[in-house]
Amino acid sequence: MVKKKIGVIINPVAGMGGRVGLKGSDGAEILQRARKLGAKPEAATRSIEALKVVAEQEGQVEVLTYPGEMGADACRAAGLSVTVIGSICSGETTAEDTRRAANDMAAAGVDLILFAGGDGTARVLLDVVGLQVPVIGIPAGVKIHSAVYALSPRRAGEAATEFLQRDSVKTREVEVMDIDEDAFRKGEVNARLYGYLSVPDTRRYLQSVKTGGIRSEQATLKGMVEALIQDMEKDCYYIIGPGTTTRAIMEGLDLDNTLLGVDVVRNFELIANDVSENQLLEIVGGGRAKIVVTAIGGQGHILGRGNHQLSPGLIRKVGKENLIVFATKEKLASLSGRPLLVDTGDQQLNAELSGYVKVMTGKRDFVVSKVGF
Repeated sequence: MVKKKIGVIINPVAGMGGRVGLKGSDGAEILQRARKLGAKPEAATRSIEALKVVAEQEGQVEVLTYPGEMGADACRAAGLSVTVIGSICSGETTAEDTRRAANDMAAAGVDLILFAGGDGTARVLLDVVGLQVPVIGIPAGVKIHSAVYALSPRRAGEAATEFLQRDSVKTREVEVMDIDEDAFRKGEVNARLYGYLSVPDTRRYLQSVKTGGIRSEQATLKGMVEALIQDMEKDCYYIIGPGTTTRAIMEGLDLDNTLLGVDVVRNFELIANDVSENQLLEIVGGGRAKIVVTAIGGQGHILGRGNHQLSPGLIRKVGKENLIVFATKEKLASLSGRPLLVDTGDQQLNAELSGYVKVMTGKRDFVVSKVGF
């Protein structure tokens, strides 16, 4: 088998706005705000999870990467020997560094680029390499609408490994989507198709592009909301995750809501809007709580996409038995038989959450759905 060459690029600031409720990390001003709110980089940790899978092919693949936090540190932590190219100013990397890294790796003739980031990072790869080099995205950002991303970091490593092991793997063109972050923070979702990147045709590892809601869902939502509100327990915190489906709960309660953030309700009254991970932990304290989430249409993620405030620490505090999944049958049908997905950033918790979950799909109507990671 011919030894293949893989390029590894990590956007070290990807996803930093998620836990603190900023809904993105594009731009110096937002990054500064995220850091002031206590946000910590997570892209490297998620990348190591993927790279450990690639490391099992040690000796059969040549790895090129950029210095420090843009790849070399994570690769070595995963047990990979690497060739480091380029240069960076540590702690001050920007999209321009990602652009240079992608250009240098394409020029070096890599067979595949494995990159960690969100939709903004995918757009940089689109601008630089287009369809010239196949790519696989390690999901590390807040916005992950694009179809270049794997279902989880480990799946990204598995997809890369399958590509590297085979002499010939077909590729396909998939959508690169992104949204206007400023509008996003105001509760408006303006998704735009920017173009297409080439990915290995390993569909079981990669997510689908996010789809919008189905109009007929509205007929079902009202009954679902009525039933959930009737069942709300006294003195219990209800943590309402983001999305148009869960927004219907807040509207049913006649309370202000954050379409793309997390809100908290107790005894039918609003406790807080658009809260961060730390605020949630402080609000819940030692009290009883339930988390209400919905599935992303077309993808199936219930945790780990757009709701990073619902952190592993919070989920464990609340308890998986107090996780309420709220989704219409139309939304489940959009998955075409694929399971619901969790990608919390904690593999042990992902395993604990996998199996089967009861999903509320109508007024007093439930189905049991498989959960994977």
